[in-house]
Amino acid sequence: MFGIPVFDLIWLVVALLAAGAITGLLAGVFGVGGGTVAVPILYELFRILEVPDAVRMPLCVGTSLAIIIPTSIRSFNAHRAKGMVDMSILKVWAVPVVLGVVAGSVIARFAPADLFKAVFVIVAGFSAIRLLFGKDAWRLGLDMPGKPSMVAYGGLIGILSALMGIGGGLLSNLFMTFYNRPIHQAVATSSGLGILISIPGALGYVYAGWPYMADYPEVIAFQPPLALGYVSLLGLLLFIPTSSWMAPVGARLAHRLPKRRLEIALGIFLILVCARFAASLLV
Repeated sequence: MFGIPVFDLIWLVVALLAAGAITGLLAGVFGVGGGTVAVPILYELFRILEVPDAVRMPLCVGTSLAIIIPTSIRSFNAHRAKGMVDMSILKVWAVPVVLGVVAGSVIARFAPADLFKAVFVIVAGFSAIRLLFGKDAWRLGLDMPGKPSMVAYGGLIGILSALMGIGGGLLSNLFMTFYNRPIHQAVATSSGLGILISIPGALGYVYAGWPYMADYPEVIAFQPPLALGYVSLLGLLLFIPTSSWMAPVGARLAHRLPKRRLEIALGIFLILVCARFAASLLV
């Protein structure tokens, strides 16, 4: 099947199912769509499967955005049931975030592979520093800024999330905590962004990768995994069951963890991800 040994295929299936479970758990715990986990894991798997370097990273990002759709929905519903989601913030961000995702998908159609890695390293690295070393005194204000600033930041979240393959939680967590919102409320509210970002983002990456399907028949399906544009159908189908199952578990766990422990755990994870992609940029 797919032209690879049966043992390797079984290993791939098991790895994707396990990665999906970890993605869902962390999505619920940290209020992120899971892309910060899915993208680096998919990158390593696609590297082993010898997916062409020119399309490997955008394929990871597009697949991650598709995976985020059900994970984000379950994570958001779990957090909303706890009464911690600030819907007023999501309403202000809804339109600019979606427009930002569309812009990011257009950029993805023409961007070099290293751009995706560079954006991931810069944004995740800055977020890790804030989480690990930030003080309570690191504030931009005691309450959320006015609507113009919120709209501008929403657009930026959409663009960067589309280029990183994340649900926006990483960026909105950072923003909300800078404006004196508790980390638990930031995590809960951020989970809603995954829905706004993942659906148009996944469709945008199908569109962005479509020219390769037509112009490069030798990688038409990226054998394996089968792909639709920059979305791997194999990765999508194997990630979704376990990630959706574990997202509510992570959400319940998040509300039991102390604030500082939650920040340190996410910060350390982001440092590890940054180190991996930074190393690939230097090679």
